[in-house]
Amino acid sequence: MWFVLDAVETMDLLEFYAAYRADGHGRAAHDPAMMVALLLYSYACGERSARAIERRCREDVPTRVICSNRVPDHTTIARFRVRHGAALSRMFTQILGLCARAGLVSVGVVALDGTAISADASREATRSHESIRQEVERMLGEAAEVDAREDELYGGARGDELPAELIDRRSRLARLRRCREELEAEQAKAQVAYEENLRWRVEWEAEHGRKLGGRKPFRPDPDGLSKRTINVTDPDSRVIARETRQPVQGYNAQAVATSGQIIVAADITQQSNDSGQLEPMIRQAVDTLAAAGCHERIGTVLADGGYWNNAHITTLGDEGMQVIVPTRSASRTKARKLSPKQGPEAERIDRLLETPDGKALYTRRQHMIETVFANTKFNRGIRRFHRRGLAACQEEWRLIAATHNLLKLHRAMLTT
Repeated sequence: MWFVLDAVETMDLLEFYAAYRADGHGRAAHDPAMMVALLLYSYACGERSARAIERRCREDVPTRVICSNRVPDHTTIARFRVRHGAALSRMFTQILGLCARAGLVSVGVVALDGTAISADASREATRSHESIRQEVERMLGEAAEVDAREDELYGGARGDELPAELIDRRSRLARLRRCREELEAEQAKAQVAYEENLRWRVEWEAEHGRKLGGRKPFRPDPDGLSKRTINVTDPDSRVIARETRQPVQGYNAQAVATSGQIIVAADITQQSNDSGQLEPMIRQAVDTLAAAGCHERIGTVLADGGYWNNAHITTLGDEGMQVIVPTRSASRTKARKLSPKQGPEAERIDRLLETPDGKALYTRRQHMIETVFANTKFNRGIRRFHRRGLAACQEEWRLIAATHNLLKLHRAMLTT
């Protein structure tokens, strides 16, 4: 508790204060520094429910000290978290800077991995386009019937008999319309991509005077729209497949960690497949480290076989990084009947992993990154996002990563 208060005192909170009026108008807000400390401490303890945080402000002594015996209600806490979500997520860089100044950030070797985190939505809320269309028409039809019935009963007077789901236009009907439009946009995008690919082939063949080899692009399924699905509670969430467990309705949370288990990059994606995340996550790590004042260059990147991407490995290698991604995995190859990867990078990695030093180096990956996820999910109990939408969950994940680093810094200070 005292450590969090001391840490917040060293941070630049101008972005939080700038959002409030200073001319004396309006009701006085809770001190932003207090609210930031309250959220950081609560997240570090694994408590993210606004109502539970409010209770802690009454019952938990350390939380009462942080709040100076003030008790912000759960609505205020939730609104502060949403209003300042982006600023809270950017505190990840400031806290990483504190870790760097304490000598905890060494990026000679870093590890990258992802974990599935549930969205604030149920898989049962995933619906097809046809199902959404029918429900929208039903709800609009009910609204028209209610309007007609009220006109007969009240004439020009006002009645309050609309169904609860239609009272607030921002609620279910609005979400269903958004979901329907997104599915239609996805289908239209697939059709446009197909037509552009065909046009490019025609132009290439006309320019070169011969047929282009390879398979022609597949025409989008005419019934593809009816087969597309979306979650109506959190439309940005996706079904994230996992090799050994049931799929999760949620997001793929990515992190890059050091040998000391300090997170240097954190992001989420909607894709189950990790193969496109290698270079973007390492780029983010490089940028975040620079912003945090850490100028050490990343030397070696460790990732599991799901991150294999020859172009990404080659590009990072050209920049002086040694990337180690296994070219073959017994479980993946057997389950998916995949052949080992080929090419110069695959040969380099195979030769390295056949040596005792290479095996010992790659063995460090599991301890470096998977322990981070285990601590987050099991020790802190963070298995589900509390906010909805890709941008909001990205902000929440970075705040979770920031408080992980804050805990590592606190434990390091206790040992010195």
